[in-house]
Amino acid sequence: MQLAKNRIILLSILFIFSFWLIPSADKFLNRERCHDSGGKWNLNYDFCHFHEAGAANLVTVNKSKKTMTLSSNGEVIKIFSVVFGAVPEGHKQQEGDQKTPEGSYLLDYKKEDSSFYRSMHISYPNQEDIIAASEKGVPPGGFIMVHGQRNGFGWLSPIMQNFNWTDGCIALTNSEMDEFMFLVATNTPIIIEP
Repeated sequence: MQLAKNRIILLSILFIFSFWLIPSADKFLNRERCHDSGGKWNLNYDFCHFHEAGAANLVTVNKSKKTMTLSSNGEVIKIFSVVFGAVPEGHKQQEGDQKTPEGSYLLDYKKEDSSFYRSMHISYPNQEDIIAASEKGVPPGGFIMVHGQRNGFGWLSPIMQNFNWTDGCIALTNSEMDEFMFLVATNTPIIIEP
């Protein structure tokens, strides 16, 4: 009797959880492919056929709205929901504060071999950040990235993207990271707003 109740509870939980997983799985079904400049296949039809690789020439992040907007010559081409460091309010002041920097930077290189699914480096700290940290006698920190989920845990993104969990980086789902890497070329400006 108890075993039957446990099975019903487990099946109910799996049934409810499946509603989070099935919509994200749709992105990988029955879609045409396009190839980005990083050698990865992108399976999301929505962006492959309407925008060229590297089409975005500005990335704007709004921390309070938890959005990242990709624009091309003033026209919005994509808006993502994003999450940040565990302490998202305010500008990054020092290494280890778990804040995401605010200001104008460059997305200066792509990295395919990190602990997270694909990434693109944000040029923090800039000279102003270095001076501010030096005046406080603290290291400014660095290695701030836009990245996907931790390697091997992409399936948890329906849960992870509901709260701020990074050490100061900006996180997307893995499929969104593929799209981001396709649309954004290196040395694209990124503006991170409070």
